[in-house]
Amino acid sequence: MNKKNVMTLADIAKLANVSKSTASRALRNNPVIKQDTRELVQKIAKEHNFKVNVTASKLRTQKTNTIAVVVMLEQKSGQVISDPFLMEILGTIADELTKFGYDMLLTTTKTATHDWYSYYYESKRADGLIVIGQGEHDQRIELLASTDLPFVVWGTEIHEKSYTTIGSDNRKGGFLAVQHLIQQGCQRIAFLGDINHNEVEQRWLGYQDALFAADLAVDHTLQIKADFTSQDGYAKLRDHLLIEDESIDGLFAVSDAIALGASKYLYEQKISVPNEIAIVGFDDIAMSEFCSPSLSTVRQNTAAGGRLLVKTLLNKINKQPVKSQLLDVEVVQRQSSSRI
Repeated sequence: MNKKNVMTLADIAKLANVSKSTASRALRNNPVIKQDTRELVQKIAKEHNFKVNVTASKLRTQKTNTIAVVVMLEQKSGQVISDPFLMEILGTIADELTKFGYDMLLTTTKTATHDWYSYYYESKRADGLIVIGQGEHDQRIELLASTDLPFVVWGTEIHEKSYTTIGSDNRKGGFLAVQHLIQQGCQRIAFLGDINHNEVEQRWLGYQDALFAADLAVDHTLQIKADFTSQDGYAKLRDHLLIEDESIDGLFAVSDAIALGASKYLYEQKISVPNEIAIVGFDDIAMSEFCSPSLSTVRQNTAAGGRLLVKTLLNKINKQPVKSQLLDVEVVQRQSSSRI
């Protein structure tokens, strides 16, 4: 203990029998330090009422202990930050960052500056960046790959691009959704979504895979472009059914929000779901189970995704090797597709 009888970081390290740098990392819950060591150091610090001088630490380490999270929202898509899927994954990211002693700086592409590298990293606003979604091949993500900013993207791996992605197996999800509709007796299955988005494009490929596997032809008139909102799902299905002469008996919507909008239109027109048109969505948001009829959907593991995004980014910040990863998906069968 020093002359003023005030506990220092060096004192905490000595009592825990670890180095000063290890004690500092343990107090910030850094995953590089073993959990039992972190718990020991934190216990000693709590017993001696020791608190880290955050300002001095930031000046010394040149770290902000803040992670910037940018959500890709495009004005024309109509998607908003309150989208249930986004809220679920952002909540997991925020909780996980807190565990490791980081704050979250949240913004969207509607308000974010174009130069993410300078704004967040060079200016010392954040130690790293998590990007949720890839939009319509946004060049800002590609520019980041040429910088030394640690970042990771929730989306789908693009082999010609050199950045790390964490995301669901969207192609498998599309395949499973359409395969399920075919097993329920559907033959003419509409696809509701915008394939200009990387993840949706993968779901479209999975849709085609399932049709090919069942010896069914891909009819491009059944590809209906729709944004990620219930309002657009409602409107685009309405327009298609009013104009197209040929009927559909199944519908794969690339988000639950789109599927719920489409389901509302069918209910208003007294078109039976699933007997006349069976529906499968994508995401398994909370309300999918409680609407009527309850919505069959492709479940993404958003909790695991959020945790993996944080883990991967922190590994990057700590100069550890990382790789892109795909998370498994599954079909959750509910009333909207249950014919058999």
